[in-house]
Amino acid sequence: MFEEAKKLINDAQKIIVIQGENPDGDSLGSAIALEEILGELGKDVLLYCDVQIPGYLHYIQGWDRVMPDFDTNADLAIIVDTSAETLISKSFEIPGVRHFYETHPVLVIDHHVAMDSTLPFDHTFVNMDAVATGELLYYIASDAGWHINQQAAEAMFAGIQSDSLGLSTETTTAKSYQAATELVKLGVQPSVVEARRRELMKKAPRILEYKGRLIGRIEYLLDGALALVHIPWEEIQEYSDAYNPSVLVMDEMRLVEGVQLAVAIKTYPDGKLTGKLRANVPIAEQVAGFFGGGGHAYAAGFRVYENYDKIVTELVEATDKALKNYDDTQIS
Repeated sequence: MFEEAKKLINDAQKIIVIQGENPDGDSLGSAIALEEILGELGKDVLLYCDVQIPGYLHYIQGWDRVMPDFDTNADLAIIVDTSAETLISKSFEIPGVRHFYETHPVLVIDHHVAMDSTLPFDHTFVNMDAVATGELLYYIASDAGWHINQQAAEAMFAGIQSDSLGLSTETTTAKSYQAATELVKLGVQPSVVEARRRELMKKAPRILEYKGRLIGRIEYLLDGALALVHIPWEEIQEYSDAYNPSVLVMDEMRLVEGVQLAVAIKTYPDGKLTGKLRANVPIAEQVAGFFGGGGHAYAAGFRVYENYDKIVTELVEATDKALKNYDDTQIS
């Protein structure tokens, strides 16, 4: 099932690996793993992301090789862990990039991909029921017989751990555990990876105080099924360098009794709003898709240019519809 993907990679010499504008552990781990694996095949691999890799992801070694420079001289683009146009839309603003997308092969490697992708150009998907793109990459590399060195294995392992919340989500399968086991056999030390992650989870006193303020202003809508927090531009400026504000509270929001969907909305001076969604039932991608975003069943995101109050109203409607659809599937 991976033949077309392998052919595209084999036929290319310079490859640019693209993450969405909401990098996470799975997108970063997948990009770094590709750089390691394809580099050993003699490929010239470039890692691109329009936004700076947030500090809490720096436990994944190789994060500092991700650059905001898009090389349109590449032969192939590989987009990892997203199929939503809104999450790579900033790249379209770079001179020559839209033409590049339209005239070069684009391989999208994602898991649980909606077949009605919003990407506006011809592209090839590799998608299957994997808990993370990192897991999917393990299958591709194994099927192709590509060597997986220790750093590539660790990056894929970090991606799997990140998207599966430590191999604990509903979408985690026996194959997910098997892939993780094989990566450990290749030299991954889970305790070392976790120790680096936990070190970066440490917070300065002012960050803990800010977290308390964020928790204090969480709104509970839809009879408590939707937890929402708003993060304005001033706070993004003040705290993002030290810690991603939304990450500070998403887990706590998701663990409140009765909450099915936790959403953090950030607002920017140019009218942009971004939403980060984390769900306890598989509706995150459906709700994000209402706003042109995407992601996965339990973790998704969107970006829009709209009035905050209007978006909140629409978010309530979209969440209500998604929850009713989910309830109907449980009954049937």
